Amino acid sequence: MSHSWGYGPDNGPDTWHHSFPNAVGDHQSPVDINTHEAKYDPSLKPLSIKYDPSTAKYIWNNGHSFNVEFDDSDNRSVVSGGAMEGTYRLKQFHIHWGSCEGHGSEHTVDGKKCEAELHLVHWNTKYSSFGEAVKHCDGLAVIGVFMKAGAARPELQPVIYALKSIPTKGKEAPFLNFDPAGLLPKSLDFWAYGGSLTTPPLLECVVWHVLKQPITVCNEQLSALRSLFFSDEHESPCHMVDNFRPPQPLKGREIRASFH
Repeated sequence: MSHSWGYGPDNGPDTWHHSFPNAVGDHQSPVDINTHEAKYDPSLKPLSIKYDPSTAKYIWNNGHSFNVEFDDSDNRSVVSGGAMEGTYRLKQFHIHWGSCEGHGSEHTVDGKKCEAELHLVHWNTKYSSFGEAVKHCDGLAVIGVFMKAGAARPELQPVIYALKSIPTKGKEAPFLNFDPAGLLPKSLDFWAYGGSLTTPPLLECVVWHVLKQPITVCNEQLSALRSLFFSDEHESPCHMVDNFRPPQPLKGREIRASFH
């Protein structure tokens, strides 16, 4: 049975627990990162990221965000290190954003938001597939990158151009030869914790790595994100904004830092 969920008053995050019981679980995401309580953990390894631009396949509007999808049939685009055991393959990336300044990221740092947040989603190669991996607490590794208003990010521009071809829900277009490493900040210092998908079904299968250093994007790039639609071409137009879940209770979890 498929459930309709979204970000509006009638189907937004406050209502998700009716259809998705995980919403009130003990390991939900996103969270607020309290920098005074996050503990430096010397056992965390540096992140090792190796992306092959030839694995980029297509971009599509799924009615909640856009996804850039990658060929994950081999280990050409992988991450390891951090709080991960083993190797994780890149599956897709997407962005969450707000409707105005200082409003849009999912994770917060000491209660403060950025304009948007990029999520690079990877699955653990010790499992047979992405679908199998999400059944396990170490199944996925997501790298979160804060995006704040400022100078344009030139490496984001191919994505921005491609959004014009997928304005409404269900639209899809080829998206080839793209290196998502260009969307990472210079420093890969991170906070790590065990959590969940931030969209239904909210499975608690994610080893989160939230990068401390944000990247900047310009107002024109943010406007391009906000020009997408939640609706399909046959529905009343509904702009895709505020497609984020608010921070969830930590419930005793510890947030570890890779840096002092």
